[in-house]
Amino acid sequence: MQPMSFLCRRTLPFLLCFLAVPFTAVAANATDTHPPANPKVRAILADLGKARNLGQTSLSSDGKHLAWTEREHGNASRIMVSDARGEGSEQIDIGTDCTASDPLWSPDSRALLFEGDCGKDGQNDLYVTTLNAKPQQITHLKGFVEHAAWSPDGDRIGFLYVPGATRPAGALAAMKPPSGVIGVEGLEIQRIAAVNSRGGEVELLTPEKLHVYEFDWSPDSKKLAYVAAPPPGENNWWVAQLYTAPATPNAQPTSIVDPQKDSGSLHGLQMAVPRWSPNGSQIAFIGGLMSDQGATGGDVYLLPSAGGPAVNLTPNVSVTSVWPYWRDDHTLLVSEVSGGNSRIASYTISESGSPKLSGGHVLLATPAGISDGREAMSLSIAKNGTFAVASSSFEKAPEVYTGGLKPDAQLTQVTHVNDALKPAWGKAESIEWTNDGFRIQGWLMLPAHYDPAKKYPLVVMVHGGPSSAVVPRWPGAGFGGAPLSAMDYFVLEPNPRGSYGQGEKFTMANRKDFGYGDLRDILAGVDAVEKKYPSVDDNRLGLTGWSYGGFMTMFGVTQTHRFHAAVAGAGIANWQSYYGENSIDQWMLPFFGASVYDDPAVYAKSSAIDFIRKVKTPTLVVVGDRDGECPAPQSFEFWHALKDAGVPTQLVVYPNEGHGFRTPEHRIDVLERTLGWFDQYLGASVVAAAGR
Repeated sequence: MQPMSFLCRRTLPFLLCFLAVPFTAVAANATDTHPPANPKVRAILADLGKARNLGQTSLSSDGKHLAWTEREHGNASRIMVSDARGEGSEQIDIGTDCTASDPLWSPDSRALLFEGDCGKDGQNDLYVTTLNAKPQQITHLKGFVEHAAWSPDGDRIGFLYVPGATRPAGALAAMKPPSGVIGVEGLEIQRIAAVNSRGGEVELLTPEKLHVYEFDWSPDSKKLAYVAAPPPGENNWWVAQLYTAPATPNAQPTSIVDPQKDSGSLHGLQMAVPRWSPNGSQIAFIGGLMSDQGATGGDVYLLPSAGGPAVNLTPNVSVTSVWPYWRDDHTLLVSEVSGGNSRIASYTISESGSPKLSGGHVLLATPAGISDGREAMSLSIAKNGTFAVASSSFEKAPEVYTGGLKPDAQLTQVTHVNDALKPAWGKAESIEWTNDGFRIQGWLMLPAHYDPAKKYPLVVMVHGGPSSAVVPRWPGAGFGGAPLSAMDYFVLEPNPRGSYGQGEKFTMANRKDFGYGDLRDILAGVDAVEKKYPSVDDNRLGLTGWSYGGFMTMFGVTQTHRFHAAVAGAGIANWQSYYGENSIDQWMLPFFGASVYDDPAVYAKSSAIDFIRKVKTPTLVVVGDRDGECPAPQSFEFWHALKDAGVPTQLVVYPNEGHGFRTPEHRIDVLERTLGWFDQYLGASVVAAAGR
């Protein structure tokens, strides 16, 4: 879920009946439907809110200048510019009460592109500036814009654009209230647009029949490669194809990769991050089993840019490839997830016979999250081989770092905006165990005031996806493991089968098996933690998660009584009804192998509702009323069944929220309710009562 670890899918039709229910919260077996503010929780949230968020980071091609987005909690974002060492930083000024974000240096390092908004309507436009010059607005758009990129010759700027958009593109945002002919009327189609770098008329380069998810300029600036599918775009990313086309208005594209028709290892999988080789003859991309756009992971594939078979360059590796970059026509740099850590490796492409990768020299490995903010684990790379990223970990708040693309590379901190911040939570460590022949990794956070002589509760927090991974990052002010650790809980964040970090076979290991093998991996992880830390109280175990983690929470309490409290965020209770409720059924086929109408048994097998009479665990259920990924009716169905069975439960529905909550008050409320629920059923008062 990047924001909240994300993975369920977009839905629509069933919200019609749910949205007719005029409530924002439903409570059962609870005398207080809105718990009082917890001063300790508020203090923890206040500490988390002190961190300045560092967004997109850009290192100029000549390696001399840095630019990055910086935002303090509750304030507008701004762009800072400095030299490559972070010295002499200054703010780009586009006016009072304006926001500025997503800086990107031009290929010749002379100009800086960024997005800005100086109106009250939230409309972003593109701006270009040079050092010590006043920024110039080069577009006057009416719609959603993101992922702007210079053409290699610097003459044009391409970007993804949804003309007339009423909401941000993507499945995390709150869904539009459904009306009209569903799936036909009111479609908002994302296309590639371009404008001269000096300003002028905006041209739409891709046809209206295709919704574009990401793109790359060819090295001669004359063509585009892009991943796209017919609208509605939010439904069809899982069956998207790779196209090339001239970079001219409404150019007709040529499909060069269709995973649905591929006869090799890419068949039925997803694609992301297409990248032209420097000579324009080849295109590399990431292909794999992915449950969300943006949560990229898989193997590196290569094919001729004119079309041809896509060759898997990294079969059987034990890491997950995330982001490729061509250093030259024979060398690929790849950002990877390796057992819950981030790493950068360099590979050489063979020149004869079927292309293969060799080398695999690890240049950097770090227990931290890294990205320049454009894509997952992307780097901003200068011609001299230096790169810049924003990075954070459980111990270190976000800062901008630079490094060199060479063996044993080290990250050098160049900003110091968050140096004063220290963790309010306990020590975090990587922990490994084996189960069913798999090697499993997870992250364990100790209680903030850990004393080996005392007993503590443990909460398992399952990530979204399932195609995702927990990689150390400084936490935000909301739902997550760090506040639980700060409240003196052990917190285990596992990467069970289905996750990234152990290779594509591991990611595929829970296909048609949701909730079974991955739950066994998690329970084995709890055993491993208890063996290493006897101070974990096995009678005070909790389970929680958001999205796929919400499903695992709902399903987990039907399969075991080991957990004594649970909080299910935006979960899925019934895969059979979910299939019929949502309008993005394409995502389910790669994981279940068939539609619910062709193989209902495989969906029933993993549906918590079919085992609901086994539940004894008190469970809090929370969801947004306009969640398109994991629709609110799923939470309603689960809560209703628990209430009917007499299991302590409460359902809280948050108005105008999608899959990733945007309203700060709602994010705080979710966390306070979560901590209150676990304290009620796992806290010190439980121990005291048991001792009487």
